[in-house]
Amino acid sequence: MGGRRSLGRRFGWLWAAYAVSAFGTSLSFGAFPMIAVLVLHAGPAAVSLLAAAGLAVGAAVAVPLGPWVEFRRKRPVMVAMDLTRFAALVSIPVAFALGVLGYVQLLVVSVLVAAADITFTAASGAFLKSLLDPEDLLVANGRFEATNWTSIVVGPPLGGAAVGLFGPVTTVLADAVSYLLSALGLRAIGGGEARPAPTGAPKGSLLEGWRYILASPVLRPLFFNTVLVNALIMVPVPLLTVLMLGPLGFAPWQYALAFSVPCLGGLLGSRIARPLVTRYGRHRVLLTSGVLRACWPLGLAFVGPGAAGLLLVMVIELGVITSCAVFNPVFATHRLEMTPTDRVVRTLSAWSVTGKLLTAALTALWGLLAGFTGTREAIALAGLLLLATPFLLPRRQKPPQEALRDAALPSSAPSP
Repeated sequence: MGGRRSLGRRFGWLWAAYAVSAFGTSLSFGAFPMIAVLVLHAGPAAVSLLAAAGLAVGAAVAVPLGPWVEFRRKRPVMVAMDLTRFAALVSIPVAFALGVLGYVQLLVVSVLVAAADITFTAASGAFLKSLLDPEDLLVANGRFEATNWTSIVVGPPLGGAAVGLFGPVTTVLADAVSYLLSALGLRAIGGGEARPAPTGAPKGSLLEGWRYILASPVLRPLFFNTVLVNALIMVPVPLLTVLMLGPLGFAPWQYALAFSVPCLGGLLGSRIARPLVTRYGRHRVLLTSGVLRACWPLGLAFVGPGAAGLLLVMVIELGVITSCAVFNPVFATHRLEMTPTDRVVRTLSAWSVTGKLLTAALTALWGLLAGFTGTREAIALAGLLLLATPFLLPRRQKPPQEALRDAALPSSAPSP
């Protein structure tokens, strides 16, 4: 710890707030599909619809919020989104205790949480960029990435044990409380935050974010690659949940263990990302880790029962997570550096909304597909499509000056 560079007290509180909410989210890993399967006895189509509808409607709700947040102080917005997630999530254990929890409530809560997630993420990216010097962004993003994977190593096994001991909604309550603590941590950051000054950039709508991304030769290929890869990695998760907790007979704690132990690879990846960039350069690290993260998920179609099946899931997830943990902080830093300050929120919101909508659409489609082809076949198709995504990664590394110029061009272009 002593060898780490200090990023200041205010970043320390931001990091602490992120950490507590990350641990809360990890404790409740898979809670909604688990409640749907174990409490409401939902099938594959209903579980997939739950994941898809929450993402899709949540993304639609978040669309008008991006431009609104862009020209407001970011920290109050982040606090408001934390409190929104707390209120939505705490309603689930309350309804369960009263015996009135239903599928519709799960849908509504998932929508509210998804919309708040998108808005919070966009505001926090802009806040981070204003809080730190550019040379500290990769360090900060690496710490966030390491914290995220640490929470996933610890959270799901504890969450699985809590579900077994205290019931299926226990972890949802813990997640709700974590957002309340996060809000308190954000309040403790202190210091002034100036209201964003009017600039020459048009305020417009979230369309400005998409327009900027698609007009940028630097960000456009990364945009198409990341939203598609993230969607194809996520769409088999509800199907795998049904497969593991149903026909394969895994207990909830085994299911949680299968996804938590491999997150040690996330710790490794996040720690080596910066040294790899220093040694090999940002472009080569993005390209190599971007290719590797697409090569593993096909193996999930061959998961069987017992210890061998559990081990196979762990090995596959270890490969995916290690690759993603290298890719993500490098990508996040690159995207922030290539986006003008007065467009960060709209750009990140547009990026996030697109990813959520695509994931929702493909999740719903894969739920229907599994009904026709079978669960394993649907998982295999997602893995095969992932193998084609590396062709969307940028092949040529532009000189820094040219990349910065190209990224800035859309910012100065008049709005049509």
